[in-house]
Amino acid sequence: MCKILTIGDAMKKNIFYLIIGFVALALFAILWYSVETFTPVLFMIAFVVGVVLLYLVYRRVEDFIEDERSARITEKAAMRTLQVFWVCFCAFSIMAVMNLLYMPRFTREFWLDRRTQPVPLELMSLKTIGYVQLGFLCLMIFLYVGFRFYYAKKFGEWESDEE
Repeated sequence: MCKILTIGDAMKKNIFYLIIGFVALALFAILWYSVETFTPVLFMIAFVVGVVLLYLVYRRVEDFIEDERSARITEKAAMRTLQVFWVCFCAFSIMAVMNLLYMPRFTREFWLDRRTQPVPLELMSLKTIGYVQLGFLCLMIFLYVGFRFYYAKKFGEWESDEE
């Protein structure tokens, strides 16, 4: 028989991963609707509600193992991700701000001959800047997972203690 999962029940991590998938699909649908109707606040609220929901569900998972080794791996992976990510994001942000503040320099001939019009150099539009920032958020997730694999191998998380 099919048992309905309630909030008070403990669950396995595979069910948790399925719930993450459903929340991601729901957020994708809400993002699409928000873009179509130009209601960005709707998606921002849905995102926060989704994160809170996942946190509440995560607290019910019973088979995550958290020991000193896994805590150390998580700590090292998070720190390295932050160190790499802030350099990439800061460099991009400096470039974006410089692009937004770019003021073309006018030559003396421009001021004397009003027939010429300067063509402003635009490296990136605001839309492109937003997409690149979303890409950087994805990069941050991939960096964290990569560092997690690296430190798990380095600290021997996947080694078996049984002989």
